[in-house]
Amino acid sequence: MKFVLMRAWNRAKLLWGYLRHKSSLNALPVEYIVETTAKCNLYCPMCPRETHKQPKADMTEEIFSRLVRESGGSAEHMMLIGLGEPLMDRKIFDRIEYCERHNISTLLSTNGTFFDEKTCARLLDTPLEHITLSFDGATKESYEYYRKGANFEKVRDNFIRFARMKKERNAKVQVVVQMVRMQRNAGEVDDFIRFWSAIPGIDQVRIKEDETNLLQPEAGHTPQDWKHPCHYLWRGPMYVKHNGDVYPCCQSYMLDGQPLGNVAAQPLAEIWNSVEMQRMRMLHVARRANEIDICSRCCTTIPHPLLVAGSLLLHGKTVRRALPWIERLVYGSRLPRALLTPPKKSAEEAELVQIELSEPRP
Repeated sequence: MKFVLMRAWNRAKLLWGYLRHKSSLNALPVEYIVETTAKCNLYCPMCPRETHKQPKADMTEEIFSRLVRESGGSAEHMMLIGLGEPLMDRKIFDRIEYCERHNISTLLSTNGTFFDEKTCARLLDTPLEHITLSFDGATKESYEYYRKGANFEKVRDNFIRFARMKKERNAKVQVVVQMVRMQRNAGEVDDFIRFWSAIPGIDQVRIKEDETNLLQPEAGHTPQDWKHPCHYLWRGPMYVKHNGDVYPCCQSYMLDGQPLGNVAAQPLAEIWNSVEMQRMRMLHVARRANEIDICSRCCTTIPHPLLVAGSLLLHGKTVRRALPWIERLVYGSRLPRALLTPPKKSAEEAELVQIELSEPRP
C-alpha cells in the first residue's frame, strides 16, 4: 500500500506539472527504458546499432541497482530493452527479480534466437509482466533479409514453443508477437496475422510502423504537428544506456542527441530536471519543438494531451496493457485521429494495426 500511494502521488505531481506546463518537476518518470546490455547477435538494417557502433558490454550491477533504488518510489514499469538482445545479458533473470522486489513491473523484447526450452522455462518462472516476440516477416525471404543471422524456421518454432509453454503453465506474462512493417514485408501482413493469431498462448499480434529513420530518413514531424508537448518529457519513459548515460527518450540517442547526465555520477532527480531537460520542456510548451534537432527528426507518434493525462491517472502497467487498444481504436477510425499524430512520410501512410485475440486470458 505504501508503494501504491507513493506512486499515485508521484503521478499526480507529474500530471499537475504537465497540465501547468512546468519546466521543473517535483516528481520522477513513471517508466524507464533500461538497456541492460549493448550486445546483439544479429544484423538488422533498420536497427540504430548499425549506425551507432555498440560495445560488447552489459550494464553493471552498481548502475542498475542504483537506478532501481533511486526510482523505486516512483517507477512503475521498466522496459529492459535497448540496442542489445536482452537474453545476451547473463543477469537478465536476476534483474527482473530485482525489479519485482521493488514492486516495478518489467517488459522484454527478444529476437528469439536464444529461446531454447530451458531458457523459456526459466523466463516463465520469473515475474515478467510482458514480452514482445520480434518476428519481422511471414516468409523466410523477408524475415531473414531484416534479421540477418537468424533462421526463420528455428526462431518461429522457438516462439511457438514459448507460447505453448506459457499456456500450459497458465503463466500471467502478456505475450505479443510483433512485426515491424517495412518495404519487403508490407505485403505479408494478412498472412502474418493469420498465422500467429492461431497459435495458443499468443495474447496479441501487432503490426508496428518503423520508427528508426534509417530506412525512411525523410520521415518526421512538421512544425505544425507539434501542437502539444511530448509526453516523454513529463511522463517518460526515459532511456538509460548500458553505461548509465541518460537520455530524455529512446529516440534521442538514436538521433545523436547528447546525454542529460549519468546515473552513476548524478542523482536521478538532478538529471530529470537538468538545464537541457527544462529547455526542451519550455520549447515544447511554446510549440517550438521543431527547434530541437532531435525532435524535428523524430518518428514517434505524438499523443493528444487527453491521452497523456489519462496515462498519468493510471498505473504504468495498466497503461502499457491499454496502449495497444488505444492504437487499434484510433487507427481503426473508432476514435478521433487527432488523439495520435503519426510522423509524415513521403509514401502513402500505412496504418499501425493491433489485433487482440478473443482467447481468454490466464
